[in-house]
Parts: sequence; C-alpha cells; structure tokens
Amino acid sequence: MTFNMIRGPRIAFSNLIAHTRRGVMMNTGSRRLCTKPQEGASVPQQAPRLGFKLPGYRPSEWDKKMLLWSKRFKTREQIPEFVSFEMIDAARNRVRVKACYVMMGMTILACLATVISGKQSAGRHENLTSQNMEKKARWREEAQKEREEAAVNAGKAQ
Repeated sequence: MTFNMIRGPRIAFSNLIAHTRRGVMMNTGSRRLCTKPQEGASVPQQAPRLGFKLPGYRPSEWDKKMLLWSKRFKTREQIPEFVSFEMIDAARNRVRVKACYVMMGMTILACLATVISGKQSAGRHENLTSQNMEKKARWREEAQKEREEAAVNAGKAQ
C-alpha cells in the first residue's frame, strides 16, 4: 500500500476505500479462518458488500480512451458518467500490458533488422575495420594536401 502512495493519491485513495470496504483494515481482532461461531460472543451480520463496484469516479478523456482501448466499452457513448475505481484501474493495467507487448514486438523486429543488415553487409564484404582503414586513408590524403598547400602558400609569401 505504501508503493501506491508513491504512484499517486488517486490510486492510493481508491485502494484505501477498497480495503476498508472489504474489511481488510478492520479485522485485526477477529478469527477469519474459524467457521464455528464462538460461544458467548455474538457475531454481527455484515451488510452485503458491493465488491468491485465502487461508483464515484468521473473518467477523464484519457481514461475514456483507455476504457475503449481495453475493450470495456464499444463506443464513447456507452461509457457512463461515473465509473468504479476498479474498472479504471483494470483498464489501465490492460493498456499497460498491451503497450509492453507492443514494445517487446518492436524490440524483436529491431533485432531481426539489425541481424539482417549485418548479414547483408558481410555478404558485400563490408566491415568496420575496412571502413575505418578507408576513412583514415582519406584523412591522411587530406592532411598531405593541406601540408602541400601550406608549403606552396609559404613559398609564395617569401
């Protein structure tokens, strides 16, 4: 729960509400795994819970796009004015996973393109060593020409 405090106050608030609605924070003294009623202590009946339907969040335009991308709703008109926190959170998670899948696919494609271009250049007998040797040879020729021009200009100046 402390990690959610870092992510944002809206998510932390929704998780706090969900935890209190589920009774996670209020059951410190009760025995949850015992199915027999305790003698002498009456267990109050709990009101029916709504579970994952906590209304009260007005989705922004970006949230509406995520609800559409995650296929929660088919059209923008079908999105209600108020949506539960859990529905928005589930839509965000689904969009996040889809984005990760897209990035993984693009990474694999980039790796394949690099391997293919490397094999093609190896087939043309191009490698970094020969390219560096050619570049250094050009630099030497240019430096030699500059020295010759400097010598010619120095001879004319005298």
